[in-house]
Amino acid sequence: MRSRFYYIYGLGLLVALLDQFTKYWVVTTIPPFISVTVIPGFFNLVNVRNSGAAFGFLNDPDTEWQVWMFAAAAIIAMGIINYLAKTSGKSCCLFTGLGFVLGGAVGNLIDRVRLRSVIDFLDFHAMGWHWPAFNVADIGICVGAGLIMLSMLKQK
Repeated sequence: MRSRFYYIYGLGLLVALLDQFTKYWVVTTIPPFISVTVIPGFFNLVNVRNSGAAFGFLNDPDTEWQVWMFAAAAIIAMGIINYLAKTSGKSCCLFTGLGFVLGGAVGNLIDRVRLRSVIDFLDFHAMGWHWPAFNVADIGICVGAGLIMLSMLKQK
């Protein structure tokens, strides 16, 4: 049982550290609102702030209530992660997903508490289609959620 928690929280720590390191690199390397082309017509690095949820959802200049809402959501997510880790079988897929979600939630929570917004920097676009900028924490949350769903499908 204890090894589950070490695995989940260790992976979460790695994701959160990678997220914070990449955001630090972006903030110290790319001026705000500047786009650096990495792959022309497809991928840029940018330095933008997002006061909303993932991919710009709920992006609103009035962020005070959002900081508390997202902090509460992160704490609730940690409680759910603990519950699932205690009550679930030995699903490596589930535990990996929980670690990714935890790391992503913590990475973005650090930004929200410190900056009242989240630093986004990965900017993809192609053929007139443009995806809102996102970060490593968002990737962790999405990949983790996918792994959790996959583990639940495998159980049925």
